[in-house]
Amino acid sequence: MKFLKKFLLWFTVVFATIIALLYIFQVDYLIKAVRTIYFNGHTTAFLKDYTEFDNRTIPKSHHPQPWATAKDYNSVKPTQELENWHQKTGTVAFLIIKNDSVWSESYYEDYDQNSKSNSFSMAKSIVSASLGKAIIQGKIKSLDQKVADFFPEFSKGTSARMTVGDLSSMSSGLDWDESYYSPFSITTRAYFDEDLNKVILGLKGVDQPGKAYKYLSGNTQLLAMCIEKATGKSLADYVAENFWEPMGAENEALWQTDHKDGIVKAYCCFASNARDFARFGKLYKQHGKWNGQQLLDSAFIAKSTQPRFAQSPEYGYGWWLSDYKDKNIFYMRGHLGQYVIVIPQDDLIIVRLGNHHQHHDKTNPHSEDFFVWIDQSYAMLAQRK
Repeated sequence: MKFLKKFLLWFTVVFATIIALLYIFQVDYLIKAVRTIYFNGHTTAFLKDYTEFDNRTIPKSHHPQPWATAKDYNSVKPTQELENWHQKTGTVAFLIIKNDSVWSESYYEDYDQNSKSNSFSMAKSIVSASLGKAIIQGKIKSLDQKVADFFPEFSKGTSARMTVGDLSSMSSGLDWDESYYSPFSITTRAYFDEDLNKVILGLKGVDQPGKAYKYLSGNTQLLAMCIEKATGKSLADYVAENFWEPMGAENEALWQTDHKDGIVKAYCCFASNARDFARFGKLYKQHGKWNGQQLLDSAFIAKSTQPRFAQSPEYGYGWWLSDYKDKNIFYMRGHLGQYVIVIPQDDLIIVRLGNHHQHHDKTNPHSEDFFVWIDQSYAMLAQRK
C-alpha cells in the first residue's frame, strides 16, 4: 500500500511537471494533440478526426441536386490492380464520374456515399474558389490586392508586397515549416492551437513574395482570414451561401475550427463525402458555370488551373496540375491521399478518399498513387461495352 501511494505521488508530480513545462515553453497545444490524435492510435491527423474537434456546420442545399447515374453504372468491376491499391492504401471511397454521371462507385470499411471524411488540404482549392468569388463580388479588388490592406501586421519588410494571389499560388515568402509528423512544427501547432489568428499573424516574411512557389499551409489560412475580413462573414457561411447551396450539395459539411465558434482551419479539415467533394471538380470543369449560373469567372478558373511559375508546373492557384499522358489535368489534393482529379478533355472526374497514399521519389511532385487512380480508371473505362 505504501509503495502504491508513493508511486501515485511520484506519477502526479511528474505529470504536473510535464504539463507545467508544456505551458512554460508554449507548446501546450500538444495536450490536445495527445488527446485527439495519439490516444486514438494515430501519429498524424486521420479521416474521422473531425469528431474530436469543434466544427462549423455548412448545411446541405435547400435544393439538392443528386448526381445522375450512368446507364451502365457499376457494370465494370474494379481491376485487380485497383483493388490491390485500395487494400494497400486503405481507400474508403472511389468514384469515377464520366460525362457528369456516376459511372463507378466503390466504398470500403464502414463508409458509404453519405459518409463524411476529412478533406485535409483539398480545402485549399475551396478557399481559392472563395477568393475568386470575393473578387467577382468586388469584396477583394483582384489577385494583386495587398494582404496588408486587411492585416497591417504585414505592412513592413518583404511582406508589404505580399498579395492575396501570392497566398493562393503558394509564393508568399513567409516562414513556415510544412511538417505533418513533427509535434513541434508550426503546422502541428496550427492544427491544435486554440488561437489560430495569433499563430498566423505572428508569421514573418523571409523571402520575396511572388517570386517562387513554396507550399505552405499558412498561406491558405491567411488567405481565408483576408476573405473573412473582406466579406464580413465566416468562411464556412460564405462557402455555404456561394457554393454549397447553389451547387445542390446533398449532405451537410463540417469545417473544423480552432475553438468553439472560432475560425475554421481553412488550409484543411473540411469534412464531406465523395459525391459532394466532386462538385468543386465539376464547377471548375465547367469554367465556373453551374446550371446556367456563373458562380466563378471563367478567366479566374483558367488562371487557377495554369502554372504561375514555369519552374513549378505542378501548381496554379489553389489547384495541383499535371500533364500526365498529354492530358491537362487539375486536381484537389489532401494529406493521406485525398483526391478530386479532373480531366476535362475526357469529361472525367475521379474521386479517391482514404487512409494512406504512396509517395513518389522526391523529384516528382505527384504521388505514385495519383497515377494509379488515373491509369486504372481508364483501364476500367476501356472495358465499357
